[in-house]
Amino acid sequence: MKKLLIVLVLAFGITSQAQERKTKTESAKMERMSAEQKRALQVKKMTLELDLNASQQKEISSLLAEQSTKREAMLADRKANKTAEKKQLTSNERFELKNQMLDNQIAMKERMKKILSNDQFKKWDASRTERHQRANKRLAYHQAKKANRMETNKK
Repeated sequence: MKKLLIVLVLAFGITSQAQERKTKTESAKMERMSAEQKRALQVKKMTLELDLNASQQKEISSLLAEQSTKREAMLADRKANKTAEKKQLTSNERFELKNQMLDNQIAMKERMKKILSNDQFKKWDASRTERHQRANKRLAYHQAKKANRMETNKK
């Protein structure tokens, strides 16, 4: 009986290790949607959620296009300025980036206010707030999980 149990445990261990696992490289190989495809889906989702008319869809699409080009430019600039010795930003650089990001968010909100009706804007703002709250909750969970792992590694 003991031998049978040992054989079963070994067999289970071997089969669980033999299963294929998706690695980051496999997920990186998957084709990503283009910026235009992402924007089209985002506009359609907003149309369903907010009941947008054709002119609002067109304006929002151009607004999202501008926003994505700005974001890509900022990411490219950040990658270009990132060097091996400078992994962390200084407090002033962090402040400038955060300040710029908040200015962009304020400008986006103002432009959305001009494009959308009052009811549509309230719905959009509520969904945006809810999405941010979910993201913050996920972030807090992962940070707590990371802190717990670091705590157990110290012991």
